[in-house]
Amino acid sequence: MRDSGMTAFDTDLDRFDWAAIGSQLDAEGYALLPGLLGADTARSLARQVDAPQARRASLESSGLGRGDLHYFDAGLPAPLEHWRAAFYRRLAVHANRWNEILGVRAHYPAELGEFLERNRNAGQHQAQSHLSRLGVEDYVALHQRNEGELVFPMQIVALLSEPGAGFQGGEFVMTEQRPRMQSRPLVVPLKFGDAAIIATAERPFQGSKGYYRVNLKHALSRVRQGERIGLELSFHDAP
Repeated sequence: MRDSGMTAFDTDLDRFDWAAIGSQLDAEGYALLPGLLGADTARSLARQVDAPQARRASLESSGLGRGDLHYFDAGLPAPLEHWRAAFYRRLAVHANRWNEILGVRAHYPAELGEFLERNRNAGQHQAQSHLSRLGVEDYVALHQRNEGELVFPMQIVALLSEPGAGFQGGEFVMTEQRPRMQSRPLVVPLKFGDAAIIATAERPFQGSKGYYRVNLKHALSRVRQGERIGLELSFHDAP
């Protein structure tokens, strides 16, 4: 049974063409969800970086760039937890399809709660979903969030600040490495309140001789002016 608190967001997600989203994920490794978050919702989420339960982690201390990440170790705020479950329910279908294409026997359960229980049984307890806050000259280096035995192949990113008015720079970028080829750069054109589904680390690619794996990383370019606040939702926990 669905949590009654998820009804409105489920309706928001239902307006998107999920078959087309699956096709875009197959072709590019990401799928844009324009205008998913209204301005008031985006600003409300952005203010969560100052919530007392948000744990600040410096990007410099981990060698991942410059700026701050804000984690919710005690659990995501209620709206984000509902949204994560609603997204997972739709993306598990595409994740299982990717596994079938690549010949991976693992099967993702239909509901997020069961998948997170499997995470705990595998020793994966560390929350990865977070808000990022980048000021002038801050950036996030290319990276993947694929630690652990159980990794969900997709995650969600969203922009909670307004480009131009609130900040300049800070573009969301990805690279894709195909065997025996140079890395392919991608810029995901996020606007204020937009979200995107991105490949976590690998995805299937159909070449002339069948499907093979391609490797993806993501990053945020240097912020030139203002302050950029973004959201990243992961469906698996880290060890």
